[in-house]
Amino acid sequence: MVPFRRFAFTSILLVIMATGCAKKHAPASGAAGRRAPRPQIQPVEVTNITRRDLAETLNLVGSLAANESATIRPEIAGLVLNIYFDEGEPVPKGKLLAKINDAELQAQLAQSSARFQLAELNLQRAENLRRSQSNTQADVDRARSEHAAAKADLELLKVRLARTEIKAPFEGIVGSRAISPGDYVNTQSVVTTLDDLSRLKIEFQVPERFLAKVVAGTQFIVLSRTGEEGEHNIEKIAGEVYFVSSAIDRATRSSRVKGFLTKAPPRLRPGMFANVELILSVRKNALTVPEGAILSTPRGTQVIVVRSVGSDKVADFVNVKLGLRAKGLVEIEPLNGKIEDQQPVVASGVGALILYPGAKLELRPLKVQFSTGIVE
Repeated sequence: MVPFRRFAFTSILLVIMATGCAKKHAPASGAAGRRAPRPQIQPVEVTNITRRDLAETLNLVGSLAANESATIRPEIAGLVLNIYFDEGEPVPKGKLLAKINDAELQAQLAQSSARFQLAELNLQRAENLRRSQSNTQADVDRARSEHAAAKADLELLKVRLARTEIKAPFEGIVGSRAISPGDYVNTQSVVTTLDDLSRLKIEFQVPERFLAKVVAGTQFIVLSRTGEEGEHNIEKIAGEVYFVSSAIDRATRSSRVKGFLTKAPPRLRPGMFANVELILSVRKNALTVPEGAILSTPRGTQVIVVRSVGSDKVADFVNVKLGLRAKGLVEIEPLNGKIEDQQPVVASGVGALILYPGAKLELRPLKVQFSTGIVE
């Protein structure tokens, strides 16, 4: 047992001595022994803060209508003699569209014309006799009354005769005809339709909470798809509101609004649906950044502005107040710090980047796929 204990004691002693030698030759620890970490430069995508007019808009769906639209009906019953229009052709105001048989009215007109001529002669005789005191004033008054009645009957027949001619009330394009020569029509019969397409109207419903910003003269844009099938070209057609209903529909809690389109393309037809972008207000000269540049933190909403410190570009976190949002852009108002027009700002992935105030940055342009939402 004694030799074993002596061997174990000798082994422990050798281990302690070796450990002491290792500590003696080990490099010193602490600040003098550490290498200072090299500062890293973070690559970021940036764009410039821009001042621009930012519009508050409301997207709606409307229905197109003609400037004027009428269903043409006869004003008098009778047999149709002839049709004087072709379906789908443009016609001027006052164009004769159809003629109703007027033989009976022509005969009545001739009879009334003869009565009027006789009444006119009787009036002249009565007035001449009155000058010579050969009749009484009552005779003259009676002659004048008969003359006036005969004249009124003649004018009435001329009006009824004019109603046998069905004319276009305004310039437009006629639709399909619903009658033929030989048909007997009355005041409820439909001859055709007439649409004035010189300009188009559009009607849409505006929710009640936005009505205070909609008045006559409010501008809007109608978005119309152009090109062949499969293409996605959008044409913007300007318009202006001319009517806002004074009542609100109880069922939909919205109000009817109408507007005129300026220079509507021929492919737009009455009855079509259209997307409407109603411009509620416009913020002039607002500071704007892309939506991707907004950073939400426990300290508030911020943007990371790029500032120059010597030859380096560093990050500066600026608290901002958000305003309007429109087509990928956000209006900002700085709460601390200074933001100027055309100043670079980190515009992509701000929530995923490891950044801190004063961090050095390597600036790169914003990728195209992230800048497509920025609309001038």
